[in-house]
Amino acid sequence: MDIIKLWIVEDDEDWRRGLAAYLNEPSDLAVTLASGHPEQVRRALTEEERSSWPDVVLMDIMLHGAPEGIALAEETAAACGARVIMLTSMEEKELILRAFQAGAIDYQLKSDFEGLPDAVRAAARREAPISPAAAERMREEFKRLKALERAFEVKQLQDLITPAELQLLEMVDRGYSQSQIADRQFISIRTVKNHINHILRKLGVPGSKEAARQAREMGLFEAKGKQEDS
Repeated sequence: MDIIKLWIVEDDEDWRRGLAAYLNEPSDLAVTLASGHPEQVRRALTEEERSSWPDVVLMDIMLHGAPEGIALAEETAAACGARVIMLTSMEEKELILRAFQAGAIDYQLKSDFEGLPDAVRAAARREAPISPAAAERMREEFKRLKALERAFEVKQLQDLITPAELQLLEMVDRGYSQSQIADRQFISIRTVKNHINHILRKLGVPGSKEAARQAREMGLFEAKGKQEDS
């Protein structure tokens, strides 16, 4: 039976000692390094023989009050090819996503330590069954980032379009022709055309209907209505 060499990187000394004892009990697991100091881990990666390198690393995200475990996870995975499982007692969605971007293959809450032996075995088999908790938090974080991206795009469009141009686009969206817009705005058709051409150049779209649809999909007409009501 192959023994899975395991490193534990955790700055809580009592929890680290208890976890090491717990994970040393199964006959197929062997904790060969348990440390709370990133520099000790880095030295082990450069000074120890390759045969002593871990198959799996349990890495605490927060080390001495900072998320240093994320950078250390990336360094460890790159240096020795170990499979890194992130540990945390928190539920910081942004940190979880950053940990996976750094090369971690799973994420486990410390409160669910009973499942760690199976998670370590799965990691050693080069399986990547992301825990349901991690998957859910990643989905939530992707939603948050998508909302931020959307808000940024809306702000960019709002900064490009003047209130007068937005009103013109809203009329286009409602189906008014250029002559009808000119009549209702008391301006010439030439002025309407100039406004539309200016909008198209700024937005990089081929026609006024596409520009109006973009503004509607971004919620600019709704935002304009709320501002007028307030």
